[in-house]
Amino acid sequence: MGKARQSAGILLFRCGSGGGVELLLVHPGGPFWARKDAGSWSVAKGEAEGSKEESALLDVARREFCEETGFAPEGDFLPLGAVRQPGGKRVHVWAVRGDFDPARLVSNTFQMEWPKGSGIWRAFPEVDRAAWFDVETARRKILMGQLPFIERLMARLAGA
Repeated sequence: MGKARQSAGILLFRCGSGGGVELLLVHPGGPFWARKDAGSWSVAKGEAEGSKEESALLDVARREFCEETGFAPEGDFLPLGAVRQPGGKRVHVWAVRGDFDPARLVSNTFQMEWPKGSGIWRAFPEVDRAAWFDVETARRKILMGQLPFIERLMARLAGA
């Protein structure tokens, strides 16, 4: 049996104009996700092959966030732990306070055959857009398997 895959990511947050917390989520690129919205947004993250140490996983999270958004957040990274996704992947996430203009999004790309079986290979962005959401909206937008990261961040910010 193969080793379970893992990934690492960053949940960027800020204080919104109304004083509440806002979270930056990214929307996956490619034809499968093109028309999906609620329950399809994600923490910016990527594969963490072979990384086991927390510091190495944080390095992966920072690299992947930059590759998917074009932005390198700095600050005090708050560990939000790991969650096993429905497909078995283990996702490790850190939160950091910061600001990013989604209009400046620059994502790396991936190649896939599209339409499937056509023999035509096309490039798609890993992330096709990013947006700031208030906490309640973020809870509806994020992939259900990543919802615990929002709950953990909110508990940390509330001092729980």
